Formats: sequence, structure tokens, C-alpha cells
Amino acid sequence: MTSWAEHLDREIERYRDGESRLPDAEDSDARQRQLTRLGNAAGGAGLALLMDGRADKASEWLHRAAERYRESMAQAPPGSWGRPIGAMKALVLAGDRPGAEEAARWALELGAAEAETPIGRYAGSLALLILGRDAEAGPLTDSLRGRDDFPRDVADALAGLAGGSGYGLAVESVLESFEARDEYLEDIPVADTVLVLQALAARRGLAAELASALLPTEK
Repeated sequence: MTSWAEHLDREIERYRDGESRLPDAEDSDARQRQLTRLGNAAGGAGLALLMDGRADKASEWLHRAAERYRESMAQAPPGSWGRPIGAMKALVLAGDRPGAEEAARWALELGAAEAETPIGRYAGSLALLILGRDAEAGPLTDSLRGRDDFPRDVADALAGLAGGSGYGLAVESVLESFEARDEYLEDIPVADTVLVLQALAARRGLAAELASALLPTEK
């Protein structure tokens, strides 16, 4: 089994290698794609550190991930909602509430709450929930429920956070879906979406009691 230190070393190496090969601004498309890869690697390093109980060091890498995602968005194709989502999630996981709220406002300025696509609406829902604008988030989260092109348990968990019911069962289902996976972003076996949902739930007194090899253990 790969240790968290080994995961961390791999992600830092990926980041440093990608940074050394970052295209110039003239090649905007290649640059935005490479910046996204850097964001993924930095985020992976942050997750490995979180799982290893090193929250302070994890925060540094998660902030770096958010910066790279945001930088990449300037030249990204329309509808690249994964970048704002990545930035918001990274800052929530870093425990930086003001930073996450600023990223949420940025996502809304980009039009996330008015997006037609499910991933855009997800970005908008996440942004509104981070800002505590639950009444506005409710209709948006409801629009994600019952779709074939968006995870139903994630939609249900978001709706539960926005003031609905059933958050606990929904987030348990999200965790089970992570545990059933064979592949993870950056090969880091962490239920990062569950961690973000739980952080937002804690603010509302809704956090569920969960235990899994894919979640950090209390130390």
C-alpha cells in the first residue's frame, strides 16, 4: 500500500515538473491546460497532507491549488466550471472561510448560478452554500436532483444543506460511492467531496458521523 508520504512526494514531483514546463502566455490554450494540471497536483499534495494529519502544511498546497485553478480560468474554454469548483473546494478544505467565500463570489460573477449545465449549477450551488445563501441555493440544488447526468446522492446532500432533509443519508451514500471506486483524481484515495460537504454541514449543525479509510482520522 502506498503511504501518504509517497503520495505527497509524487504529487510534489508532478507539480515541480509541470511548473518547469509551463508554456508562455503566448500559447494560452496550452498554458491554461498546464495550469489545471498544476492545480490538480497541488490539490493532490494537499489531500495527502490532510490524510497524514498535517493540516497546516496541507493548507499551503490547497491554497496553491486554488491559485492555479483560478489562474487557468482566464484562458479556459467557456463552461470550464471544474476550475471554480476546484478552487472553492480547495479553500474549504484548507479551512480558509474568507478565501472560500471570495472564490464563491468569483464563481457567481462568472455566472455559475445561471448556468445551463449540471456542473455549472453544481458550481453555483456550492458557491451559494459557502456564502450561507441557503434560500437561494435551494432551487438550484433542487434542479440537480433526479437527473441522469449528475450524481443523485451529491444533489440530495446539497439540497439537504440548503434546508431540505436527508443530508445524513445522502452524504453516507456519497461516501459509499467513493469507497466503490477504483480510480481517484491524482490517484489520491480520498473522499474529497465528502470532506467539503461535511465542512459545510458542520457550519449548519448537520455534520454526519462518518468513518472510512478515505477520510482523515481524528488525532
